[in-house]
Amino acid sequence: MAKRKAEDPPKGSPAWMSTFSDLMNLLFCFFVLLFSMSTVDAQKFELLAASFNQTFSVFQAGASAIGDGMLISNGVSQLNELDNYINSTGADAEGEMLPEDLESAMETLDEAALAESEEMAELIEEALEEANLEKEIDVEFTSQYVELTLNGALLFDSGSVELKQQSLPMLEQIGRILERYASSTIEIEGHTDNVPMSGSKYSNNDELSSGRALSVFYYLKDTTDLDMSKIKHAGRGEYVPIADNSTPEGRSKNRRVEIRIYNSLSQY
Repeated sequence: MAKRKAEDPPKGSPAWMSTFSDLMNLLFCFFVLLFSMSTVDAQKFELLAASFNQTFSVFQAGASAIGDGMLISNGVSQLNELDNYINSTGADAEGEMLPEDLESAMETLDEAALAESEEMAELIEEALEEANLEKEIDVEFTSQYVELTLNGALLFDSGSVELKQQSLPMLEQIGRILERYASSTIEIEGHTDNVPMSGSKYSNNDELSSGRALSVFYYLKDTTDLDMSKIKHAGRGEYVPIADNSTPEGRSKNRRVEIRIYNSLSQY
């Protein structure tokens, strides 16, 4: 049975950081402006405070002094209340209104996506068993995709990006499986161990892994009816190991090609 793979961490910075960064920039500009004043005209300062209040809503209920502000009245120590303040408005960090049951809806969506990936993984495993390839190809899934892992030794000679002739029937079967999911985004990743390149036309493992992913891409291009605009390829070099590179067995596992089929509910 296909194994559930650990979820990838969310991409990008947390949403609250955008709001926090904007606030810091505003405060910085404000205090630079104050510092630049050799003398303070009380009337002009009142006008400046009123302008900030109307434009950025920094001050509450018509307050005209920084000391009256909700978030900064006691200095930056109160900025940890920023999330609570944003949540109290019913909006997210970008100012968009959030439905009350958003969290529940997201959980439901994630469960549906995971169920779709699991069903896809089971169908792929059945196809691999019919072709007697279940031992050569590992199948895992997440709520985003189903991943097929191919051992690099089955596909390539050491230091080479040319596909072995004996690997072509296996790739042909994989191509047929991928054609069932032609509407999905498909991603091909090449991976290597951490042994430096020597005696090869490729100067490093980054180039080698990219070349291997590209070889699989070209094979699918020439032998399937897949829309190649939906297929991505990348070389990840030695940077995403799945085993210990200090042992021959671990290095063998790290030399691999991964093919990910994203489900219809993925956020990719």
